Amino acid sequence: MANTGHKTAGAKIKKVDVVTLGCSKNLVDSERLVQQFADNGISVRHNPEGDLKVSPVVVINTCGFIGDAKEESINTILQYAELKAKGKVDKIIVMGCLSERYRKELSEELPEVDAWYGKFDWVNLISDMVAECKSHPDYRRALSTPLHSAYLKIAEGCNRFCAFCAIPLITGRFKSRPVEEIVEEVKMLTAKGVTELNVIAQDLSSYGLDIYGEKSLARLISEISEVEGVKWIRLHYAYPADFPYDILPVMRDNPKVCKYLDIALQHISDRVLGNMRRHISADETRALIRRIRNEVPGIHLRTTLMVGFPGEEEADFQELVGFVKEMRFERMGAFAYCEEDDTHAARNLPDNIEEDVKQERLDEIMRIQEEISLEIQSEKVGKIFDVLVDREDEDYYVARTQFDSPEVDPEVLIKKDAVLHPGNYYKVKVVEALPFELISELCQ
Repeated sequence: MANTGHKTAGAKIKKVDVVTLGCSKNLVDSERLVQQFADNGISVRHNPEGDLKVSPVVVINTCGFIGDAKEESINTILQYAELKAKGKVDKIIVMGCLSERYRKELSEELPEVDAWYGKFDWVNLISDMVAECKSHPDYRRALSTPLHSAYLKIAEGCNRFCAFCAIPLITGRFKSRPVEEIVEEVKMLTAKGVTELNVIAQDLSSYGLDIYGEKSLARLISEISEVEGVKWIRLHYAYPADFPYDILPVMRDNPKVCKYLDIALQHISDRVLGNMRRHISADETRALIRRIRNEVPGIHLRTTLMVGFPGEEEADFQELVGFVKEMRFERMGAFAYCEEDDTHAARNLPDNIEEDVKQERLDEIMRIQEEISLEIQSEKVGKIFDVLVDREDEDYYVARTQFDSPEVDPEVLIKKDAVLHPGNYYKVKVVEALPFELISELCQ
């Protein structure tokens, strides 16, 4: 069934709030939903702040990836349940990853919610709410990002089944979108004024295998780059095992493809990698990083590492510390292991590392990365970069280079020596470096 709760079809709905939690892939789903509301004549606010002008119907797109995200999703539902009890909200609808995974349990514990949808059946939400629903291509969406930048989701699901990760349990098997459909979406986005595309999937490395029988990321990115209006294409969430090496010449030679790659490595200890079921060794990981950097000079790599995985000994952690110092990643994030229900690790590997030890390890590795980041940032002082302006703040224009993904990477602050326009590209000279910001001035 599409939902659990009260049927809402036929109701005279005029205003809806959509609240999005979690990752950029969730954001794309919400943008599609918002567009469908608008197409059916319903006024909609996306990600409204918790003010008193709440709409009669609230749709909450939840995240169920890790403990903190699940807690945030539950707390958000409870917040709107309180507003409903006070008569400020008529209906609460929940969709997304958390309800995909825990719909039965949640519907019993949160009777205040009127309807539940999962990660995929939310597409029925509009037809369940509106008696005569207008239908349009699925990829049409109302952007919530700055109009010059958009996320482009090219696949759903994951076949990797890493020991710690619940994503395959939520999203199912990996499923690529056809190249032709994605190109049509890009044309729609550029018609809106989008020039920067942040390509996302759970596993970019597997793109195309399921529908074309071969890795097709290089082909896809090349075809996207031919769409008029596209200026920057940035790649997020490659998987290190079975990496599609034919993407590297595209990144090196195609001026529209940013020299940037987000590739989560998680760890470097062979023992920990084996327990994580990552299907790659320490030597293979180092060879991968060396080849990427050799074939794409100047590339900025973003990675994610995990500390405190079950059985991670001090020697394993110190090996990881040495790896961070050795590789000097331009961008790096880290997090402490959190047990996820029904994963291989939860079933078979006791979470035997104290939380304070996990936090100490996390703090140490991020302190090291901050020093590395400052050193790398400082090397840019005196150099000239093309930047894309995102917004105007009180004292600076805020921009990014091709090496900076929205929200997670450093920003470039431009002194207000001239009038600049968000969405435009400029050349700037870096005059000062901070660990996570560059101060610059406009090149005249």
